[in-house]
Amino acid sequence: ERAPPRRNIDLDLAAIVYTSGTTGNPKGVMLSHRNMLTAATSITTYLENVEDDVILGALPLAFDYGLYQMIMAFRMGARLVLERGFAYPAQVMKVVAEEGVTGFPGVPTLFALLSEMTSLKSLEFPRVRYVTNTAAALPRKHIALLRQLFPNAKIFSMYGLTECKRCTYLPPADLDRKPESVGIAIPNTELWIVDENGRRLGPGEVGQLVIRGATVMMGYWEKPEATAEKLRPGPLPGERVLYTGDLCRLDEEGYLYFVGRMDDIIKSRGEKVAPKEVENALMNVPGVREAAVIGVPDDVLGQAIKAFVVLERGATLTERDIVRECQARLESFMVPKHVVIVSELPKTGSGKIKKTGLS
Repeated sequence: ERAPPRRNIDLDLAAIVYTSGTTGNPKGVMLSHRNMLTAATSITTYLENVEDDVILGALPLAFDYGLYQMIMAFRMGARLVLERGFAYPAQVMKVVAEEGVTGFPGVPTLFALLSEMTSLKSLEFPRVRYVTNTAAALPRKHIALLRQLFPNAKIFSMYGLTECKRCTYLPPADLDRKPESVGIAIPNTELWIVDENGRRLGPGEVGQLVIRGATVMMGYWEKPEATAEKLRPGPLPGERVLYTGDLCRLDEEGYLYFVGRMDDIIKSRGEKVAPKEVENALMNVPGVREAAVIGVPDDVLGQAIKAFVVLERGATLTERDIVRECQARLESFMVPKHVVIVSELPKTGSGKIKKTGLS
C-alpha cells in the first residue's frame, strides 16, 4: 500500500535562499513556511499593502529582497510586474509609469543610477505610494531624489539579513528626524544589543545585534558549525535567537543605527573603524555617486583605510579633494590614507557592493 500523502506544516522547510556573497562565501539559509509567512505578513502590515497594489518585481528572485516581493504580492492578491532587472533602468522606469506601479523596491546602487538619468524628466509616477530601501540608511541625496521623483510616495528605509529577512523599518514620519537610523523592530520581532560576552548593552553603546522572533532561520544548509555560531539559546527553553554579526546601537527611543559588519571592522592606528561610517561621509560629498571602504595591510598603521569612489557624471573631484572633504567630516584616524576613483564598483547579483572584488 502507498503511504498517505504527507502534508507540510509551518515548521517544515519551505526554501533555501542563499546569502548575497559580499564576503565571497554564500551560505544557504533554510527558511520554514512559518519564517516566510511571518516575514511577509509583518512587511505587508507596515507597508499597508492591499489587493489593489501593483508591485515592481525587478530585483533578482534568487535573493530574498526580490523573492519576497513575489510572496507579498501573493499574500495580498496584489499584482506583480516582473522585469528582468535594472540593467536598463530607463526601460524599467517607463514600465513603472505605464503599469501604474504603487510599490517600488530599490537598492542604493539603483538610486545612484536614477540620479543621473535625464530621461526621467519626461516621466511622472503619481501612483507610486511607497519606496523601500534595504541594507542601510539612505544617504540624504537619495532621499531628496526619491522625493522629487515620487512626490506621493512614503519612503521606507529598512534593514535586514537573509537569516531573518527583515529586522527593522524606519516609519516615513521619522525620516527627517532620524535620517541615519534604520528604524524600529518590525511587527512580531524583538531585538537587542550585546557585548562580546553576551551582556545586554544600553542606549548609545555599540555591540552585536541579536534578533528574536518567528522570522529567524532554521539554520544554514549543511553547515552545522556556522549555524551554531549564529543561532544561540534564547530567553525561553529550547528557543534560539540570531546573533547577526552586525555592529549596531540603539538610541534612547529604541531606534536602531547600523554601524558595520563585525568582519569588516578596520583596525588602524590602534582604533577600530567601521567602514560604513567612512562611506556615509563620502556619500555626503557633493559629486560622489558611490563609495566603498576596505582595510589594507600597512606596516605603520596595521591597516590603512582605502576608499574606492565613483563620481557623478560631470564631477571633477580629485583624490586629494576627497581626502580634504573627509578631513573636514571625520576624525583624523578615520580619514582614508588611499583614495581611488573608479568608473564602477563590483556588485553581487542582488546589487550590493562586493568588497572581495576590491584590492
